[in-house]
Amino acid sequence: MSKALTKADIVNTLVESMGYQKKQAVDTLEILLEIIKQTLQDGDDLLISGFGKFCINEKNERKGRNPATGDDMMLSPRRVVTFKCSGKLRDKVNEGVHQTPAD
Repeated sequence: MSKALTKADIVNTLVESMGYQKKQAVDTLEILLEIIKQTLQDGDDLLISGFGKFCINEKNERKGRNPATGDDMMLSPRRVVTFKCSGKLRDKVNEGVHQTPAD
């Protein structure tokens, strides 16, 4: 099972690789995350070249079913965040992955 990268890991990387003080690294990361959250909250897409695109999809009110009871219900409208990785990121993630030829 793979390990998840945490905010603390990112902060430590900024401290080690950029020479930031810990508080400066924490503040930088928090500002970046706030920009991302605010952009998505405003309903705008977020494109990071060479990485990918975060998109907001609007879901209308629709019929649904409670899986526990089987009762019909109306699901409220909502926004869903999706991510589509760039070709560069996809290629980087798949580097070294051995693919078996199709039969």
